[in-house]
Amino acid sequence: MRQFLTRSIAVAGAVALLTLSAACSTEREGATSADTGGSTSAAKGFAADALIGVALPAKTSENWVLAGDLFTNGLKEAGFKSDVQYAGASTTVADQQAQISTMVTKGAKVIIIGATDAAQLATQVAQAKQAGATVIAYDRLITNAPDVDYYIAFDNFKVGQLQGQALLDGMKAKKAEGPWTIELFSGSPDDNNSGVFFNGAMEVLKPLIDKGDVVVGSGQTDIKQTAIQGWKAENAQQRMDSLLTSTYNGSKTLDGVLSPNDTLARAIITSVKGAGKPVPVVTGQDSEVESVKSIVAGEQYSTINKDTRKLVAETVNMVKTLQTGGTPEINDDKTYDNGVKVVPAYLLPPVIVTKENAAEAYANDPKLAPLTK
Repeated sequence: MRQFLTRSIAVAGAVALLTLSAACSTEREGATSADTGGSTSAAKGFAADALIGVALPAKTSENWVLAGDLFTNGLKEAGFKSDVQYAGASTTVADQQAQISTMVTKGAKVIIIGATDAAQLATQVAQAKQAGATVIAYDRLITNAPDVDYYIAFDNFKVGQLQGQALLDGMKAKKAEGPWTIELFSGSPDDNNSGVFFNGAMEVLKPLIDKGDVVVGSGQTDIKQTAIQGWKAENAQQRMDSLLTSTYNGSKTLDGVLSPNDTLARAIITSVKGAGKPVPVVTGQDSEVESVKSIVAGEQYSTINKDTRKLVAETVNMVKTLQTGGTPEINDDKTYDNGVKVVPAYLLPPVIVTKENAAEAYANDPKLAPLTK
């Protein structure tokens, strides 16, 4: 079930997907690294002070800002030169495409990409491969690109499952018996993770929706209806305003909202409070400071702790292994079909955080630990 749901984000058609996945797996099992589209430069290694490119999306969340700083410092400490770039705040991918091409021209040996638009980077990834660079998709899978070598992220399908379960747990704590009325939000449609989060959550929620124990008040259950372009708070607030006006303008109660991240969660809560209605159970993700404060205060119900420090550190470890001519560690070579190949992945475990376990979850985080005391 999980593999199908994850792969379906990248390509339409389950039959074509399964056929492609099997073919990719067969090729990988019986072929050399050159046959699989893996990095042919990995076996050679490269200079210990080589240039490493890092292309990140716009600074739309605290974690992306932190990631840039961590990459700059971590790569420097490891002895590499780094070129860390952010795309502009526009919704186009042109900035990132140009940045990656420039990194290739500069001779970067590894290019780490947090995709602005997962489906529009295949040309730049191919340029990198032709120049002998290794391409690592960071946090967001790059789709329809045969030249992506590795994917590193937290287990994003599990993130969605945790969010769906947290929504149910929070609503049951407030009202022991259903039916519970909810609304669904998902992330930006140009981010491959948006569908992975949503599908993970729906694996938990859909059986209860089908039974009638959970009711989507607006009836908007398709990801195209729930998507928030650009992960922008103002877009989420506008959609929530509209839902409150159209569906909850009387005595109808909203019990919970599935929000895919903290930025959108706070926008949803702002909308509800602005309408003078009780704050429902609202999920989130990313452990942003304001959301952790909100959780401790009993407002936002949950977030997901995906420690960016760990993710960047593991990515730098990948680069160090490649530099010596080694093969980076992976722990998933079956799930992440990007439409043309199954990308070898290294996944870290996400952690659900509520008011009850916030102090424990952030005990080793110097920024967040003081907020939970």
